[in-house]
This record gives sequence, C-alpha cells and structure tokens, in this order.
Amino acid sequence: MRLSLLFASTLVLAGCNINFSDEPDGAAQQSSTAPAQTTDNLADSMASADYGARDGDVPDIADPEQRPMMQAQVTLDRLGFGPGVIDGQMGISTRNALEGFQEASGLQVTGQLDEPTRQALGQGQQFAATRIVRIPQDWAQEQYRPLPDDPADQAQLDRMGYTSLDERLAERFHTTVDVLRALNPGGTPAGMTLPQTGGTGGQTASPAPQGTRSSASEAGTVGAAVFRPGQLVRVPNIGADRIVPGAVQDESWQATLASLGVGSDQPEAARIVVSKSKNTLRAYDSNDRLIALFTVSSGSEQDPLPLGDWKILGKAYNPDYSYDPTLLRNAPDSDDKQRLPPGPNNPVGVVWIDLSKEHYGIHGTPEPQTIGRAQSNGCVRLTNWDAARLAQMVSTTTKVEFVA
Repeated sequence: MRLSLLFASTLVLAGCNINFSDEPDGAAQQSSTAPAQTTDNLADSMASADYGARDGDVPDIADPEQRPMMQAQVTLDRLGFGPGVIDGQMGISTRNALEGFQEASGLQVTGQLDEPTRQALGQGQQFAATRIVRIPQDWAQEQYRPLPDDPADQAQLDRMGYTSLDERLAERFHTTVDVLRALNPGGTPAGMTLPQTGGTGGQTASPAPQGTRSSASEAGTVGAAVFRPGQLVRVPNIGADRIVPGAVQDESWQATLASLGVGSDQPEAARIVVSKSKNTLRAYDSNDRLIALFTVSSGSEQDPLPLGDWKILGKAYNPDYSYDPTLLRNAPDSDDKQRLPPGPNNPVGVVWIDLSKEHYGIHGTPEPQTIGRAQSNGCVRLTNWDAARLAQMVSTTTKVEFVA
C-alpha cells in the first residue's frame, strides 16, 4: 500500500499521536462499495471454500506450480501465526511465524520449514497454495485515485481509500501487486491455457475500462494495470475469513473485515507480549498457551518502544488521525494541525488499539511490506489484516507487556 505522507521517510513521531475516543470522528465512514455477501459467509464473494461455499461461476484451474513455501504461509496465516505479506519467500515474518508455530506445537524452534514442521502443518495440506477467484463487478463502483502529499489536502478527503484496484486486491489476499502479477502472467491465471472469453471461462484479458481507475501506476507502482472487475485471477489461498452472522455489530467494521479477508472467530488473548529485539507480538490465552504471533515494527532510536506493562483502554475501528506538526521532528513550521480521514491508507491503518501510555497504541499500516523491516515511530505497527485480527482477540482486560 501507499502512504503519501512523509511519516516513514522524513518525519519522526513522538508517539503515534491519535486522538482516541470510543467513537472517533469518521470511524463509521466506509467505502462507497460494500462487499458482496454470500448466504452462509459474510465475507465477500471471493471468500474461501473452507466452509463449503464456492462461487459456481469460478472454474477450478490447477496451479502448474507446487509453491511449498506459499502453502506453508497460507496455512500459518490461517492458524494465527502471521507470515506477513504472503509471497512464497522465506523472510523475517515467515521465519517468525514458523518459530511461533513450532513453539506452540512443542517442536524444536528452528524458524525453518523442516520436515517435522512440514508434518505438523499437514493439517493444512488440504489447502492448496493458491486458488482462483473472480474480482467482483461492483469493485468498478469504487473511486481509486492517488492520495495528495500535503496533509492539508489529505484532510479534505472523505476517506483515505485504496489508490488502485490492484492495491485493494493485494490487501484482500495478504500479498503484493507484484506477487499477484507473477501468479497471473499477462493478466491470465497461471495454468489457464485458453484466453478468458466470458461466461464461466472468465473475461477477456483486456485493459481496464475507463472509469475504474485501476491503473497500477496511480498507486505508485511500475507498469500498466493488470486487474479489473469481473476478471479471473489466481491468488494466495488465504482462509479463516468467515464472519459469523451477528458476531460483528458495527457494520463498518464488518465491511472492513470482509475487505481484508479476516474472519470474526478469533481466540481470546489474556496477555500479549511485544518484543523490541525480535519485532514480534505474541498472544497468550488464559492458560498461558501461545495462540498467535505477528511480526511488528516497534519503535526507533529516536522514539524507542516504551518498555513496561500497559493497559488497553479501548479500540477504535476505522479511526481518523490527528496530524500535529508540533509532535513531529523536521515538520515544516508552516504546517497546521489536521484531521486525516479514515481508510486503509490512513497513517494508522484500519484500527487503533489504545494503550495507557499517552500517544501510544497498536495499529495497522498502509505499508505492509515494511513490517519488521522499517522502524516505527514508537508505536507497534502490524499489517492491516494482522491488526484487524488482533483487535478481535484483545479487550480492556488483556495485559500488555513491552519487553526488550
């Protein structure tokens, strides 16, 4: 995802500076396009088939590649051990996820996809590494446009939404636009030998029609647009995306969960531990069993992670953001305070978990590929999908520990 604001590159926050309240301004604002719903799964029409639901208009096309690392990643993701961006590569987040899974499973902690770990992950072998979905036609109704660089201009927006359909699709499947392009060479799903010609075979792989604003170049990436509404695409086979009817009272938040492929059924965390040295967030249940692990970015030399024990004061779904240049190093003196609107490209992403340490919280990010690699501004950052999942695991009774 793209963050036009210069927080990551030139500005250093003194804390994350969000004006938290139980119902923050703009928290109820949502995309003009609500996700299509299925009868037994409130996730969108691209929901996994984990619960028996499947779009009959989507052909079952075998993947020509085995992709063992991507299969391990989608299995870890389903189990709550987040590999970060799913890309089929061994990286920091995948290594952390493997270590967490190994610890929870009583295996030797190696951080490698060794044979004992492969066998323990066998319960996920029923899940292929990838699957075919059709991009919903109603995605054409969304307005995708670049975000302005100036905070004053950003404050005039109704929502800091996705800059392209490509970006939206990548976040829905916990991956990147580059990975989606590799899975769909020339705009056609890998393994599909015939052109997409309509009907159950899909759409022709033609350029995106005018008006959909799905150009990847608008999102700051290189190359022409590949994806558009109605197109068949191969995606990472993420699952655990069922939203139980009645489980989420906030319709705006339910739509956000659907857009991120995150289900409502999450375990309850009695304690979470953020490690500064390991860049991980571990969640434990009431029996002190490890139930989830996510890679995070947590502080910098200028704004180190505040070590100690903290409390969760509350959660803000789809929060707005208080831009205050007085709390930013090197911010232009001419800048005024601004209220930036909600959205996945908001500086704190889709959720803010407020802590008893003033100006500090746990939140999402518009730059998922930087998690674990780039320093944060003192707060704890996760990918939007991991932050959304964590938000459903914690409450004001969850203990928070920040350790070295």
